[in-house]
Amino acid sequence: MDRLDTMRAFVTVVAAGSFTGAAARLDMSPQLVSKYVSQLEQRLGVRLLNRTTRRLHLTEAGTRYYQRAQQLLDDIDDLENQLDDLHAGARGRLRISAPVSFASRHLAPLLCDFQRAHPAVGIDLQLNDRKVDIVEEGFDIALRIGHLKDSSLTAKRVAPVRLVTCASPGYLARHGTPTRPEQLRQHRYLRYSYMESGEGMAIFQELGTDVPEKGADLVSNNGDVLIQAAIEGAGIAIQPTFIAGAAIAEGKLKQILPDYEPEPLGLYAVYAHRQLLASKVRCFIDFMDGYFGDPPYWDGFDSGMPVGRSWQEPDLG
Repeated sequence: MDRLDTMRAFVTVVAAGSFTGAAARLDMSPQLVSKYVSQLEQRLGVRLLNRTTRRLHLTEAGTRYYQRAQQLLDDIDDLENQLDDLHAGARGRLRISAPVSFASRHLAPLLCDFQRAHPAVGIDLQLNDRKVDIVEEGFDIALRIGHLKDSSLTAKRVAPVRLVTCASPGYLARHGTPTRPEQLRQHRYLRYSYMESGEGMAIFQELGTDVPEKGADLVSNNGDVLIQAAIEGAGIAIQPTFIAGAAIAEGKLKQILPDYEPEPLGLYAVYAHRQLLASKVRCFIDFMDGYFGDPPYWDGFDSGMPVGRSWQEPDLG
């Protein structure tokens, strides 16, 4: 009996919770699945599962074996998928969910360059700032910004996302330039609505102050609107540099409180478990790696370099 077949049968039984469920996933009879698991136990000389009429329970040995066996099978699948990629290449339709402001400002060049390198891949890009359910809504990849929490999904960090506090020179000339975070409470604040709780509150804690209380003179769930309002002199905004960087470089906005800049967030590519990873997804994730630069090109205002994409075009041959 093939060692990998018995190992995969056992791992699938544990994942499915029953021999019947495993049989359906493996497209074989429950009797054959049970036979595979029994042969594995005989070969190892230990009991892996305690069977009752209602449930299956992992033994201590079964728990240890399951963890290592799952990793080994994942590695084998990963290797075979990579070889398939070399043979067949990436193809099919790639469904991507991405934040509105980031995608509208920075994603089109990457998508066009990717399709030039992989012409058999079609792109379906959906823009939404809410947290989509990748599996339920049928997305291959979701781009997300923040500090990711543990989940059943896999994430690859694509780029750092700096947050800067900024206002127009005209606003600062009229109302003064804050030199301490607590002075923000004396100013008009342009509030990003997704900062009402969670990570948004943590950002103000990092600044050493509370959410400004002098009234949210403008509230929006879109950072581009808030940055444009800041350029018009409406108040102070805290926004990512991928939105604010160009305006700062052009002198339309001025960064304030640079010594109190919050800890950077991250731009992540989030996708389902690698065992289910299609070649089109793998190729896109690999293509994104390093594409935006290190540091990303939108942070060029700090060094005097151009903030536009053109100064760092990739060489695609």
